[in-house]
Amino acid sequence: MAIVLLHGNPETPAIWDDLRRAWGREDILTPALPGFGCPRPAGFGATMDAYHDWLVDFIAGINEPTHLIGHDWGGILTARVAITHPEMLASWASDAVGALHPRYVWHDAAQGWQTPQVGEDMMRAMTSPSVEERAAILVAIGVPAAAANILAGPLDETMGDCALDLYRSAAQPALAAWGQGAQAAAATRGAFLHATADPFVGAATGTKDFITVMGAQVVTLEGAGHWWMVEDPHGAAAVLDEWVHRAP
Repeated sequence: MAIVLLHGNPETPAIWDDLRRAWGREDILTPALPGFGCPRPAGFGATMDAYHDWLVDFIAGINEPTHLIGHDWGGILTARVAITHPEMLASWASDAVGALHPRYVWHDAAQGWQTPQVGEDMMRAMTSPSVEERAAILVAIGVPAAAANILAGPLDETMGDCALDLYRSAAQPALAAWGQGAQAAAATRGAFLHATADPFVGAATGTKDFITVMGAQVVTLEGAGHWWMVEDPHGAAAVLDEWVHRAP
């Protein structure tokens, strides 16, 4: 069995380090989205479809039952793979299911990144200062200090460029189109990870609809914010362990 933890933006697999230690399993894989704390492959478009195809290829290479757990953009990609390739997954869990609903409205930062020149200016302001200044900027926009210290170092121009391409490819109605055929995800066991204090996606408009359509259960992370894996790694590990071992 393999457990895949997939990070989001502006993140790297380091966001899972504390949770991995708390969970104490040896079968956890934490791949890096191309360009996020690692090089951007030559010719890689960094669109949502390109990241979806990369994730499908990654899972196909595991060759054993896979539990896919995604956060933020990793959660959006997880939900999409559950729709397009449920047969590849032993289970899936995502904290961003509602983003695929046609009524989902991108948060303010995302809408800024999707706007030509405005997005470039925003990313330059986040990626060009020193690591200490980048951490302070992240804290100022609401990122917990513990998470900001993890995110600030690898927040570079490559990540910023990939993030701009990703968000622009997902401007509505493009992202909503990913939710079409959502009922296919019911072919395997799925869960909405409800971090109750997440201001970015959390229980976004349409989440309840998609939980039903995708045949998913609700797994609650009570009082947890967007970076629940950093805020309470032991509690999150316990919740995820129970989910992975829950009878279908």
